[in-house]
Amino acid sequence: MKALILGGTGLLGKALVREWINDEVTALGSRDVDIRDAAKVRQIVRNARPDWVVLAAAYTDVDGCESHRELALSVNRDGAVHVAEAVAESGAKLLFLSSDYVFDGKKTSPYEADDQRNPQGVYGRSKAEAEISLLEIVPECCIARTSWVLGVDGKCFPDTILRLAASRPVLDVVNDQRGSPTYTVDLSRAIIQLCRKDARGIVHVTNSGNCSWFEFAGQIVRLGGFATEVKPASTQQMARPAPRPAYSVLSATSLNRYGIEMREWKDALDRYLKERVS
Repeated sequence: MKALILGGTGLLGKALVREWINDEVTALGSRDVDIRDAAKVRQIVRNARPDWVVLAAAYTDVDGCESHRELALSVNRDGAVHVAEAVAESGAKLLFLSSDYVFDGKKTSPYEADDQRNPQGVYGRSKAEAEISLLEIVPECCIARTSWVLGVDGKCFPDTILRLAASRPVLDVVNDQRGSPTYTVDLSRAIIQLCRKDARGIVHVTNSGNCSWFEFAGQIVRLGGFATEVKPASTQQMARPAPRPAYSVLSATSLNRYGIEMREWKDALDRYLKERVS
């Protein structure tokens, strides 16, 4: 199998490159191809002649998306459309990385793949609109939604908490938002399996279990060996430019249909911390 990864220099992309063995893999970053350039995207896909295109390139600064709305939509929605059009023309298959932010967070039980989209911010809207367009252009594409991604190849929540814990005696962390931390290594392995199984439709891909950001931070501090006190705070107290879903746990039902199971988030965090210091 030949795979083309767009977004290959990002947090997930680098993990995908390391984990994807026994296949011919080409990974390109934004310096190699700007997915907003439809002609360049078409040329890249045509020349690579991949069996699968994995689209992990995105503008993921959730707060930045609120103040740079047009940029967010041009990359996350229009760029995705350009890739889908190139894929449809080439006959390749497409896996698109999407987000828990396509939901409004008002449920109290895990979101299923066919639950109604209702994004509350620009980032979520850009991903939701991309999903809708991609399913029209490439009906057999696979949309892999994930959440709370952590990995050693870039900025992520555990990295921030560890840095702050090294210099502060107390950390205030939001306790009224709930989701599933997802390790790039596990996410990459699931994506590779989905491609090898010719997956299609919407699939939710996260580590199992769930927690609040407060619980997540407490586990990070404990495993990191810090004495820092982690105190709970409300979303209102810790106001940010972009709205966050209060509950964005994604059901594993759609993933389990492919015989794929993800390890528990605490185990994932432990392995991340060990990789981080290795």
